[in-house]
Amino acid sequence: MNGRTEPAEAETDAIARPPLVRELLLVAGLFLVYKLGRQLATGHTGEAFRNADGVWNFERAAHLPGEGSVQRLLLHGDTLIHTANTYYATVHFPATAAFLVWLYLRRPAHYVWARRVLAALTATALVVHLAFPLAPPRMLAAAGLIDTGQVYGPSVYGSPETDHLSNQFAAMPSLHFGWALMVAIGLIVATRSRWRWLWLLHPLLTLLVIVGTANHYWLDAIVATAMLGLALAVIRPQTSSGGTPISLRSPVRTATTAGRGADQPVPAARDEESALVGTGAGR
Repeated sequence: MNGRTEPAEAETDAIARPPLVRELLLVAGLFLVYKLGRQLATGHTGEAFRNADGVWNFERAAHLPGEGSVQRLLLHGDTLIHTANTYYATVHFPATAAFLVWLYLRRPAHYVWARRVLAALTATALVVHLAFPLAPPRMLAAAGLIDTGQVYGPSVYGSPETDHLSNQFAAMPSLHFGWALMVAIGLIVATRSRWRWLWLLHPLLTLLVIVGTANHYWLDAIVATAMLGLALAVIRPQTSSGGTPISLRSPVRTATTAGRGADQPVPAARDEESALVGTGAGR
């Protein structure tokens, strides 16, 4: 092992990667179960619109900002709204898949953790979709919003009457936002770059896109955030020794990383004391 390897990364890198074929089958199976489960929620049109009215009225009573303000911002130019629609249609799955592949190859312990969190979030979301069908704001007349995908393209949805591949009444929680937020959190935890916090731009852009294209309410993202927070509180990343050392803080500076040849923490106070003594001796 390289003497300059950071302790957190050295510990997690020691964990063997799960068998690739098993992981591919597992992820594909979870996706298939979710897609089939979403179909069980179709056909509840009346309930979905009643719930949509309730969500819309609750947001106004809670003084949440109107979704229309974001849509008006995107409608300032055809290129801007087309870009937002493209982001909604093409980034969601590829970004999450790339995140899992990178973790699998570079951070096996983080991969197992992230996969478990995403699976828990998705399974819980499916339960909510079944129990609380919700029409998106683009379908709600009271919202006064347009379906930007249908008007400006590209659109991932067809007519609700003929679209049998997706459940358009599964707005809450927003897995677009929940997955994007988990991608950002996972990359922040798994890396040590000073720029890693910029990954938060992904869920921020996702939030603006899902609201501005009228595919989700603000409350859909709030519920997704709460559910993800619960999953993260229950499912913790582990090292090969069974501990949970991974945090958002930079790893402790050790004698190894300081180039001293011994794998012991370097007391900051002793370093400062030595520097002061050396300064005094030089006078």
